Amino acid sequence: MPIGPAHIAGAMMIGSGMAHATVNAIFKAGGSDKMSGRAMIDGSSALIIMPLALFVPLPHGAWLWLLASTATHLVYLLCLIRAFSVADMSAVYPVMRGSAPVIAAVASVLVLGDAMTWPIALGIACVTAGTLMVALRNAPPLHALGWALGTGAAIAAYTVIDARGVRVTENALSYIAWNFLITGIGIGGFFAWRRGQDFIDAARTQWRVGLAAGALSIVSYGLALGAYRLGNVARLAALRETSIVFGLVIAAVFLREHVNRTRAIGGGVIALGAVVLIVLS
Repeated sequence: MPIGPAHIAGAMMIGSGMAHATVNAIFKAGGSDKMSGRAMIDGSSALIIMPLALFVPLPHGAWLWLLASTATHLVYLLCLIRAFSVADMSAVYPVMRGSAPVIAAVASVLVLGDAMTWPIALGIACVTAGTLMVALRNAPPLHALGWALGTGAAIAAYTVIDARGVRVTENALSYIAWNFLITGIGIGGFFAWRRGQDFIDAARTQWRVGLAAGALSIVSYGLALGAYRLGNVARLAALRETSIVFGLVIAAVFLREHVNRTRAIGGGVIALGAVVLIVLS
């Protein structure tokens, strides 16, 4: 079977999911000041991407999409910070990531006009079912669940917004660079200002970790944005949720969180959904 754009986009999304789970594990394992930690990650991404932004053309025609994306990312990060502050990563991460693909799939069909085929629907169903198995066995407390669901809704929103934005821009690298630049300076700067001296104190000891996570963030979402330009958003948004599988492994091995049999089986069902999305769709 020849390798086409859809297969390349799928591979990019799995790589994106792996990098995304790593970034969130670094963020979760960091200090108790989650807002300062997020400011370092997003600020580092902006600093790393800045040279590229100087050499690519401006993202003409996509400014409104970039502003909408920034606003949605702010909601996403505020919900993410609260979710990780009150519950284990292995409890809230599957909820926030698993609730996103269904919402994103519906929105991509209605807003972007992407096709919804039976293989894509089957793959999304497997990802969702696996996520429910992972999440419900040891569900987070209600207040954490609300923040996790809010995070998932925001993920779905910025997924559709950025998919549209990167498609209307002539140069994909332009949209990617300016997306990170605006988010890092705007949201990262806002979080740093909110924390004040606490941010400065955290940055003195954690800047290396923040820099590594910032670089991985560029890899993760840069791959995702490039993939959205190549293929079906509903399919790709679900494929990115393989990050749940990587997240479970990281939570168990590196964060020493308990991953029971039901969660492990749920991770396998998510992986099965990924196979369906790659092979059949």
